[in-house]
Amino acid sequence: MPVPLDLARTLAAVVDEGTLDAAARRLHITPSAVSQRLRALEDQLGRVVLVRSKPVRTTEAGDAVVRLARQLALLEHDALAALGAEEGSVASVALAVNADSLATWFLPPLARVAARRAVVFDLHRDDQDFTAGLLESGTVMAAVTSRETPVAGCRVRSLGVLRYEAVATAGFAERWFARGADADALAVAPIVDFDRRDDLQTQWLLRRGVSPADPPRHRVPASQDFAAAVGLGLGWGLLPGFQSAEGLTQGRLVRLGADPVDVPLFWQQWNLTSPLLDEVADEIVGEGRRMLAAG
Repeated sequence: MPVPLDLARTLAAVVDEGTLDAAARRLHITPSAVSQRLRALEDQLGRVVLVRSKPVRTTEAGDAVVRLARQLALLEHDALAALGAEEGSVASVALAVNADSLATWFLPPLARVAARRAVVFDLHRDDQDFTAGLLESGTVMAAVTSRETPVAGCRVRSLGVLRYEAVATAGFAERWFARGADADALAVAPIVDFDRRDDLQTQWLLRRGVSPADPPRHRVPASQDFAAAVGLGLGWGLLPGFQSAEGLTQGRLVRLGADPVDVPLFWQQWNLTSPLLDEVADEIVGEGRRMLAAG
């Protein structure tokens, strides 16, 4: 049963834009025509591919169709490049990355690729424990993830270890940890968390026998702002070395313990023969292995 490619591309456009009306504007057709294409796709496949919520969301069958549409678009661009006929064609590469990598080491390799290639990057930021799910759904072509086991249809390469240290400002430590960062002090000292899925501080507390439910928590869901909150003394938190090194050297920050939390990172990408995606991967993997700690 062949999948009509124009209908698959329509579904991908709807997913990208979030609504049928927005997809219609992008495709230069009417919303009614978009709806008719989706119905035709579902009739052809015998499966529902889209839940018409706001924003829309795909079913498992829809994920497979969107993944096909994105893979075909990438391969088409590679073919045009091989033929020397890609003039005016700009490839869109969707990638998933965790916030701390995005804020520190991830963008320079993308800039190098963009200087050589007609490409734009559609970055999806999520926790490294969840970016693999964006690969599975077909939302992205590749991801920085903490998952070493390959997602179905993907291949994996090691990037290195993102090392986090528990730090606080000298003033915060003097106020809350005058006798040291022991379990009693940690149970009451304010913490800075990234969001409700951030468990780094929780891991560190559990090592010390502290109930994660005890301390009060600020939540600052942006990497640079998270580091700024710790640097302003709002609470203590775990920062990657990229963000804590200068403050530690200058004495504005102090370590609360000598045991870092290491998060191994991996690069997973679709298992396609794509010169463009491989070029992106080589730049990112090379940068990761230069900048991150050895695994």
